[in-house]
Amino acid sequence: MPKADGQNTTERLLALLDHLGLRTAHVAAQMPGDIAGLAADHAGRIGGLVLCTPSRLDPAPFAGLGGRLLMIAGSEGLTHAVTARAAERLAGAAREVLPDYAAPGWADVVADRTAAVAGWMTGFLGRREADEPHGAAREGTVAGITYRMTGSGPALVLLPFFLAPSQWDPAIPALAERFTVIVLGGPHLGGVAALEDRAKAPTYAAMFRTLIDVMDPQPGEAILDVGCGAGSLDRMLARRLGTANPITAVDANPFLLREAAALAAADGLDGRIRFGEGNAEALPFPDATFGCAFSITVLEECDADRAIAELMRVVKPGGRVGVIVRSIDLPQWWHVAVPEGLRARIETPPQSVSPAGVADGSLYRRMRAQGLADLVCFPSLVTLDHPQGPIWRYREDHVLAQLDAAETRIWQAARDAAAADGLLFMAHPMHCAVGVRP
Repeated sequence: MPKADGQNTTERLLALLDHLGLRTAHVAAQMPGDIAGLAADHAGRIGGLVLCTPSRLDPAPFAGLGGRLLMIAGSEGLTHAVTARAAERLAGAAREVLPDYAAPGWADVVADRTAAVAGWMTGFLGRREADEPHGAAREGTVAGITYRMTGSGPALVLLPFFLAPSQWDPAIPALAERFTVIVLGGPHLGGVAALEDRAKAPTYAAMFRTLIDVMDPQPGEAILDVGCGAGSLDRMLARRLGTANPITAVDANPFLLREAAALAAADGLDGRIRFGEGNAEALPFPDATFGCAFSITVLEECDADRAIAELMRVVKPGGRVGVIVRSIDLPQWWHVAVPEGLRARIETPPQSVSPAGVADGSLYRRMRAQGLADLVCFPSLVTLDHPQGPIWRYREDHVLAQLDAAETRIWQAARDAAAADGLLFMAHPMHCAVGVRP
């Protein structure tokens, strides 16, 4: 198996294709950044590409695919807008729209619209050629990427979604009737890679440490993380607290929970964190179970008031509740010298929040309204300065999705100039608070 250390995503994917004996394969993904390098530099390895409901999309890396690209979008929201703009720049690309569907970044799109997604993919990719895998086991790990094969026929490689709980699973039986479906996973792709990368940002880790400092868990107090994702912060917490505090981490996403458990085991923390399924709006625990409970970048996607009430319910009297959410009411900041007209667009954060969710300063009022006392409110600024990392690519793709070709060249020149000066970074605000259950 090729050595995984030091490889970028494109190198890992090339190693996987070579291992499976694939000169050419069909590919499908939601996060364009995962596949952009392969599309830009090795387009001949891609028979056909499906971008399924991308909410951020830089069209430039996909220009060489021509008619081999299909974009699937919702009928409204970010996926509709970014794919419509991309279609104007990608000659020959096809686009299909899911009617009456918004497809936010956390949508379980394949479960919601299985027949449409599987049908469009089969029809589009079935008209294009790809190799069948040969000489490899039906499952395994190559260059840090896990894979599992189902069915027979031309290879169809499915990269992970960002947050979709069901991932591609509902469509696999239909797709496997026509293709060898190769489902990928591991810490270097999709939402897991982005969440892991985000947790490594020094200011993000500092924000989390501040949250824990304010909650001040005492020895023996049980701690609950609601919406743990890949478990990145729980591993950080387990290393900080040792065995002094039992940690329970829940998420509504079984795919992320499996990846979180694997990452914890790989870090030597197997058994130190109890992972399980749980819905933020109806937590599967009795009243007054925990000393501390927290939730980070989850209440944007659910009924925030119900989730705060649930966090408060499961902590003991005197227990602490911590919440962090994204901010769509404050500007994000790119340390890149661009014209003011362009700057006005890139400083506006993605306006992505569910109807009952919270991603603004109303968090503090909501926590008070639920009865939490002694609130400590500390808006924080998270900075990113690793342009090759997944979370940077995810955020920059939002910017590039808004630009035309000329504006993209302006952006890239300014970004490269900032990088040459050693001053390239972006920053985005978060709303943070801790309260006490009376």
